Amino acid sequence: MASVLKEVDERAKLAGTNKFELLLFRLGEDAQSGRRELFGINVFKVREALVMPVITPMPGAPQYVMGVANIRGQIIPVIDLPAVVGCRTEQRNILVVTEYERSVQGFAVEDVEEIMRLDWSRVVSAEGVASGGLVTSLARLDEDDATSRMALVLDVEQILRIVLPARFRTGDEMVDGPIIQIPHGSVIVYADDSAVARSQIEKTLHHLNLPFIGTKTGKEAWERLQLLAAEAQAANIPVKNKVALVLTDLEMPEMDGFMLTRNIKSHDLLREVPVVIHSSLSGSANESHAKSVNADGFVPKFSPEELARAISRVMETAG
Repeated sequence: MASVLKEVDERAKLAGTNKFELLLFRLGEDAQSGRRELFGINVFKVREALVMPVITPMPGAPQYVMGVANIRGQIIPVIDLPAVVGCRTEQRNILVVTEYERSVQGFAVEDVEEIMRLDWSRVVSAEGVASGGLVTSLARLDEDDATSRMALVLDVEQILRIVLPARFRTGDEMVDGPIIQIPHGSVIVYADDSAVARSQIEKTLHHLNLPFIGTKTGKEAWERLQLLAAEAQAANIPVKNKVALVLTDLEMPEMDGFMLTRNIKSHDLLREVPVVIHSSLSGSANESHAKSVNADGFVPKFSPEELARAISRVMETAG
């Protein structure tokens, strides 16, 4: 147990190789099936995992919020993750402290098992399939696909909006935005595996009067971009007349945003298309990784105004 917790600090910097590390934990028995499933979240988003500290109940706290905890001088809400997901347990032994979209919170879990390094190609989308839409993807943990253990990768953005909706933007709040001109007939292609994030992005792009094509994985976006590039070539027009900009998340099944960006920037026709990385994995380290794969911009989730400014700035630079 101690070694797993230590690894959260030591190994949370993996990026740029289409690989990631998954923190695996248990939440108890599923209320319907009785199974004890493995769940996971990306180590990138974990600040630390620690033995459950003292929790102070808060009168009037939202449903699923057990109270608050003092973690190294910072008061954070503690979310009862087994209850949110629909698991039965009497044990909430570990607090997993995470940072999403510039907010910090703790998730109470039954137990932490291990950290596994995986390739994103071993992760497939599971949106809407399990746990009431709270699972964004399924990760195959073993080499033999036929007998592989599976981990349910939680859509933490969705969970946070259910439990603490007041802390997050929806995209509807945007009043004014920059006027952004893109070539006639072109679109913005975006990639994000979270239904919540897709809704936020689309509301912002609608407000900016920008046409778009939405995709759920880096692989899907890459396949669509190659088709658009081929169409531009066949019509003997610049690729920018088909694709004005690509907006991509970092964490996605099958192909992450770093690999998608690298593919775009090494493609003969697509390399001039500007790419903006839009991620809840905020921080200088991820901005540095974005530059290393030649992304044209980086904007943390989620502020519609900041997203609009980032798109405007990159489009102006691209000419």
